[in-house]
Amino acid sequence: MADYHDDLRLAHALADAADAATMARFRALDLKVETKPDMTPVSEADRAAEELIRAGLQKERPADAILGEEYGVEGSGPRRWVIDPIDGTKNYVRGVPVWATLIALMEEGETGFQPVVGVVSAPALGRRWWAAKGLGAFTGTGPESGTRIGVSQVASLADASFAYSSLSGWEERGRLDAFLDLTRACWRTRAYGDFWPYMMVAEGTVDLCAEPELSLWDMAAVAVVVQEAGGSYTGLDGRPGPHSGNAAASNGLLHEALLGHLGYEETPGA
Repeated sequence: MADYHDDLRLAHALADAADAATMARFRALDLKVETKPDMTPVSEADRAAEELIRAGLQKERPADAILGEEYGVEGSGPRRWVIDPIDGTKNYVRGVPVWATLIALMEEGETGFQPVVGVVSAPALGRRWWAAKGLGAFTGTGPESGTRIGVSQVASLADASFAYSSLSGWEERGRLDAFLDLTRACWRTRAYGDFWPYMMVAEGTVDLCAEPELSLWDMAAVAVVVQEAGGSYTGLDGRPGPHSGNAAASNGLLHEALLGHLGYEETPGA
């Protein structure tokens, strides 16, 4: 099995640099925010954090490709770093502390590119989570102070806590009724949003979560953390990993029930 310790240490160092940049501008009264063509916001901090991470990767891993939300794809090859400089930009620009920098390494294999290293750093919450393939999942302030985490053992929806981001995405896709049926079947529901529900699944404080539309940079880092914590991470079509454009994550025991409510068949030819 490949040894990802050095890649994980690099991801932590890159997250440290990004944290310093994003926290320096968090709640700044003169923060510059623009609207992208897809009508989502982007701040100067998003761009600065991605530039820092890219510069670090270009220095330390010049042969690796990079995919980032703000600056696209650079390079090619069997290893690709995937960056979301600020997951939760809408929270960031409003001063809500629920946002994080997501850094993942993906490697090409028999089933395509799959995440093998992930760091999720939420400095405004004082939290960080990380994982590497075969090494487990952890939370703490950094690689030398981590506590191993694992998913819950809840086996019934009636006892389960379900987290999500919003209702609008499900309604826009004509799946609001199925979503509401799932919420009624669960013991508790809360809309924490963005990266946080996936980390709660990994920690075992939430049992399942799902989102109807996501990009690869939203999912790559959180997917490997959930999987290394013993959970399941698929698309709503049941395809393993972060490649379906949407996500279903659970402790594994509840995954069939989750997909039973929200899942659908993969589109032929997709």
